[in-house]
Amino acid sequence: MAKNEYTEARAKANKKWDDSHKERTRYLNARSSARSFIRKKATLDDLQELEQLIADRRTELNEH
Repeated sequence: MAKNEYTEARAKANKKWDDSHKERTRYLNARSSARSFIRKKATLDDLQELEQLIADRRTELNEH
């Protein structure tokens, strides 16, 4: 059986933070998923496509 890592108070505080920072939580989850995909599952073709997408995004951000 898994040990509960947090006290009930800590879990409640974490949920309160997540609920009041939904956009930040989504951003962190998406970033984590992207990094995990790149490290663990991406093929060479995937990496080439991602490199192009990153280059395009950098260009887009530099224009603003």
